[in-house]
Amino acid sequence: MPISHVNSRLAQAGTSIFAEMSTLAAETGSINLGQGFPDTDGPAEIARAAADAILDGRGNQYPPGPGVPELRESITHHQKRFYGIDLDPDSEVLVTAGATEAIAASLLALLEPGDEVIAFEPTYDSYAACIAMAGGTHVPVTLHPPAFRPDLEALRAAVTPRTRILLLNSPHNPTGMVLTREELASIAELAAERDLLVISDEVYEHLVFGVEHVPVSTLPGMRERTLTIGSGGKTFSFTGWKVGWVTGPAALVSAVRTAKQFLTYVSSGPFQYAMAEALKLPDSYFGDLQQDLLLKRDLLADGLRAAGFVVYPPDGTYFITAGIRGLGDEDGLDFCRALPGRCGVAAIPNQVFYRDPGAQALGLVRFTFCKKTGVLTEAVERLGSLAGAVGAPAGARTTA
Repeated sequence: MPISHVNSRLAQAGTSIFAEMSTLAAETGSINLGQGFPDTDGPAEIARAAADAILDGRGNQYPPGPGVPELRESITHHQKRFYGIDLDPDSEVLVTAGATEAIAASLLALLEPGDEVIAFEPTYDSYAACIAMAGGTHVPVTLHPPAFRPDLEALRAAVTPRTRILLLNSPHNPTGMVLTREELASIAELAAERDLLVISDEVYEHLVFGVEHVPVSTLPGMRERTLTIGSGGKTFSFTGWKVGWVTGPAALVSAVRTAKQFLTYVSSGPFQYAMAEALKLPDSYFGDLQQDLLLKRDLLADGLRAAGFVVYPPDGTYFITAGIRGLGDEDGLDFCRALPGRCGVAAIPNQVFYRDPGAQALGLVRFTFCKKTGVLTEAVERLGSLAGAVGAPAGARTTA
């Protein structure tokens, strides 16, 4: 047996499921509806802004540690424009290498060994790894289908004297649940009552369908205890640029900057200038983005239902959770590993988003719909072959 050199905190992490499924999709020529990245680039004028920055020599060397002033100013204007939030761009905004570094740096900065972090489960996989690397303890509170609404009493019961942080994600990956203003008010009351810090991952803030996204920092008493994490990758379809940010009170942002400087130090110099321009795009851009994704959501949801899946339509993000038991399958991981061979489509098993997945979680998988309409149409046709193969062995190929 090979010797593992991974430290005990990361012993359960292993290879990311996203890397595994993307590799499998490439090897089999499958349509990759697993990993959440668009298959088209964002606005051409924003790409040109990045190219111009490179050619003009802006950001090709180390940018300022907190981020270039143009982007920090643009982030403050964005938060004011959409949510009425006032920020100081010099002390309350920090640019990071995507939202993942923002999460990691925030947890590394704020946690002491043994501190507890509560997060709604299923949980984006980097959360558990980052909590572990920071020496904290991950405490999940489970969201249950069909609505995946938070159990606020269970949340309250999960708080102990060791609880330090509530780690929120709304719109929520992978379920697409969007916390309501009333739910957030209850969470805010609990945070204030127990003197908890809140890290709010809001990278899908503009990807909502008929519901309101409410930043938790806008609720009474929450500004001084909340770090809000944003990202341009999801909203503007430039995920490879890895431009994210943290906003919040100066003392908390300063703490995060202390950790961040020893992670990437700085990153994405020219792309920061382009993202500053992206955040200034007109309201029509954001509205068109929502409408386009709504149509794609419904296209994929209808196709999944026709193929025999139980579909849980999301109110936000660009992911759909679906149940597989109607297809005669029980284990999502086995199902996803076999799916490319069965019909030429790749998905992600939801069980990887749980600390201890129960039977309910084992039967759920996640698909993304941030793809071209033609690609989704082809995927739906391929998935349709499963409808006539209920009861076939998981590894059986059902298409030529």
